[in-house]
Amino acid sequence: MARRRFEKPGGEAELDITSMLDMIFILLIFFIVSTSFIHVSGLNVSRPQASSQKVVKESKIVLIEIQPGGVIVINGRKVGLVAVRAEVEKNLAGKPDAQVVVAASPVSRAGTLVQVIDQARQAGAKKVSIATTES
Repeated sequence: MARRRFEKPGGEAELDITSMLDMIFILLIFFIVSTSFIHVSGLNVSRPQASSQKVVKESKIVLIEIQPGGVIVINGRKVGLVAVRAEVEKNLAGKPDAQVVVAASPVSRAGTLVQVIDQARQAGAKKVSIATTES
């Protein structure tokens, strides 16, 4: 007895995926091209750890502290952001070779830190250093 194969009418069904592959490649090219034009501008600030300390004579330091909450203290006196330049100029008048040290709290805003550094440089400070304080 001979065995017969029963075939369905119409043969095997084929799935044409060439148009789907074309769309995938087009999307891939689009995402590759669009991500190459994205440029994020910013300022990288790496705050040092509190464990490293460098000894400098205190008489030659103008210490600016940025406390949590944005409070700015210059040599133990609270000032506002607009008064930073005048205070630094006043302190540098007596000691022109003084180093300005900006000690920022780890929870303070980076924008405040940058504004304080800009004000110190505009006041004529030649050496501006960044330090960190313990919270």
